[in-house]
Amino acid sequence: MTTIPKIESFASDLTAIRQDFHAHPELGFEEVRTSGIVAAQLRAYGVDEVHEGIGGTGVVGLIKGQGGGNRRVGLRADMDALPIEETSGVAYASTNPGRMHACGHDGHTATLIATARWLKQHEDELERQIVLIFQPAEEGGHGAREMIKDGALKGVSEIYGWHNWPAMPYGTMACPDDIVMCGNGTFTIRLIGKGGHASQPEACADPLLAASAVTIALQQICSRRIAPQQTAVVSVTKFQSGDALTVTPQYAELGGSIRVPDEATRTLINNLITEIATQTAGAYGVKCEIEHTPRYSATINHEKQATTARLIWSQLHGDAGLAHGQATPIMASEDFSYYLNAIPGAFALMGSDDGKGHNMPCHSPYYDFNDRLIADVCRWFCRLSGMRTPP
Repeated sequence: MTTIPKIESFASDLTAIRQDFHAHPELGFEEVRTSGIVAAQLRAYGVDEVHEGIGGTGVVGLIKGQGGGNRRVGLRADMDALPIEETSGVAYASTNPGRMHACGHDGHTATLIATARWLKQHEDELERQIVLIFQPAEEGGHGAREMIKDGALKGVSEIYGWHNWPAMPYGTMACPDDIVMCGNGTFTIRLIGKGGHASQPEACADPLLAASAVTIALQQICSRRIAPQQTAVVSVTKFQSGDALTVTPQYAELGGSIRVPDEATRTLINNLITEIATQTAGAYGVKCEIEHTPRYSATINHEKQATTARLIWSQLHGDAGLAHGQATPIMASEDFSYYLNAIPGAFALMGSDDGKGHNMPCHSPYYDFNDRLIADVCRWFCRLSGMRTPP
């Protein structure tokens, strides 16, 4: 793609901002420094309205353009980091112990700041009003829900968002007409046995043995209890019990995550977890308590907006830009689903693997965002906003 000097003229500024965010990560609803920088940048660019404290630590900006207020397009970025100790080795690595931008939200935020700068400078081309949504707490905190509660979507007729995706080649985009990311939830199973001396197993009801059997039995859900054509994941990710080597413990606890394409599948899997855990524990003379926690629903695009998103990307990157090779839906989850459940819109995955060390998966302590995406996605956002020519 031909480089257009106009956006490149300030790309280095936004890269510096992105790397500053990376060095100072903040967890969900703690993004005080980040949101302060966002608000200051928007005001410096002359964005018509800047509202802070939305959804807790979120920021919403409004560029009025020439739209007269009848049609608003929403563009969203998430700002929060993860509780991960960074080992990437980059010069701008996290200065906050146990905190890391391991999912690229620093880049998403910098990209929307870049978009705000360009749109405001060329608002005479805008026939719509643009709502800039800088959201906290995507990583499990339901930040999108809180933004909506505080009015972030007021007057917005359609919304667009994206996520960098290291598993896809740089320059490609995945934006299907339907489900792009699955919904998720968690479960906790507490097994209550009868503890005692490890030399007297006959006098005990061993919750560790029962928990091991439950872990194995849960594997039948995806392989035997739902149709093979159906997308789902059940993963046991936690297993905890006693710590004395000569004691059969009284309790054991296991837990994990589910990934589902729809709410009917969520209900089915939760019911099967309860059934299997209860019956398996009973076979070992152990009781169990089960807790299910729903998190995000599936992120399901609207066909019209997804078609527009793909068309614009292909105009910028050619047909090769849609040759992403990524099976969808991916099993990860996103709280952008809250927006798409409220209004039409589309969410895209943008490939970041350019062969220059940007193939580490999200949530890896070695991950780093590909700064080349800032200019690319800024152009895409500007076209989605109604600009006749990309920056």
